[in-house]
Amino acid sequence: MSENLFDRSGILFARPSFIEGVARIIDFGGTLNIYNDSMTEALADRNALASDWQAVGDALQESLKLAEAKKL
Repeated sequence: MSENLFDRSGILFARPSFIEGVARIIDFGGTLNIYNDSMTEALADRNALASDWQAVGDALQESLKLAEAKKL
């Protein structure tokens, strides 16, 4: 699948680095949990839905390219 699939489907979640992952081991209070938030819930829903449909479009494009390549 596409390299940017997580970029589109994980829009509401922050991607931690290795160091942050190690730091979470001793973060008993959950203070390192950070999420990509929006001004309103409706805006977050709209952005997530748009991102999901873009991911669907990317998957369809990739499938069509593979199908076309197999025809030749």
